[in-house]
Amino acid sequence: MRISDILRVKGERVVTVSPEADVTELLAVLAEHRIGAVVVARDGRVEGIVSERDVVRALADRGAAVLTEPVAAIATAQVRSVTRDAAVHDVERLMTERRFRHVPVIEDGALRGVVSIGDVVKFRIDELETERHSLEEYITGERA
Repeated sequence: MRISDILRVKGERVVTVSPEADVTELLAVLAEHRIGAVVVARDGRVEGIVSERDVVRALADRGAAVLTEPVAAIATAQVRSVTRDAAVHDVERLMTERRFRHVPVIEDGALRGVVSIGDVVKFRIDELETERHSLEEYITGERA
């Protein structure tokens, strides 16, 4: 299965913030959309990714003053991305090994979506449930 299969269900809508937005604005966006990370972009070009964890680490390091700093000051600038053709198990492995929870989907220089570890886990559970159901039908000879 491919990342395109996840995006087909999830959709390609991506929440972004500009690098100049301050951290307080970022927190409002995260809360409004009930998400854990956003892509930092300017003119449609990905410049980073920033998560709740980044905010917590910056607060612990620099205190409340970080809330007025630009998002670019706390964002991860070296973003690993995937394409829609990437295999789900490869992305799952990448996320686990590199310890990140969100991966932008970029094709032809354009942001096409974001996949979270939750999206991947849900997809895999659904896939396993379908397989289990098919095996039960095969063993019992029952067809729904």
